[in-house]
Amino acid sequence: MDWKLELVFVPVSDVDRAKDFYVNKVGFNADYDERPSEGIRFVQLTPPGSACSICIGEGLNDAPPGTAPSLQMVVSDIQAAHAHLKKNGVDVSDVDVQDWGHFVYFADPDGNKWAVQYIPGRESQG
Repeated sequence: MDWKLELVFVPVSDVDRAKDFYVNKVGFNADYDERPSEGIRFVQLTPPGSACSICIGEGLNDAPPGTAPSLQMVVSDIQAAHAHLKKNGVDVSDVDVQDWGHFVYFADPDGNKWAVQYIPGRESQG
C-alpha cells in the first residue's frame, strides 16, 4: 500500500492576497477555489510538476497565519528558480550552496517559510 502526502495546509490571513502570491509570483497552479458551505473557503494550489498541493482558505483550521512548518520544494535548476522568483517580485535569498544541495529561501506575505532545493546529481539517479 502506498501512502502519499498530497495536501499541506498553509495558514494565511488574507486568502486572495495569498492566492495571488502563490499563483502570480511563485507560479503555482490554481486547482480549486470553492465555498462548499458558509464560512468555508477551500483553495488548492499546486507547484508545477508536484504531486503534493497546498491549501489555503477560510474556516479550515485554527492555526494562526504564518505558522506553517517550513516547507520545501525541489527543482532541477536552482538558478532558473531563483531568477523566476526574483523577476516576479518575491523577496528571495541568494543561492546558498551546501554540500547536500543548493537552496534559495523565501516567505509568503504571512511569513510562512519556504526553501527551494536543487540536489546535485539527482537527475542522473533516475
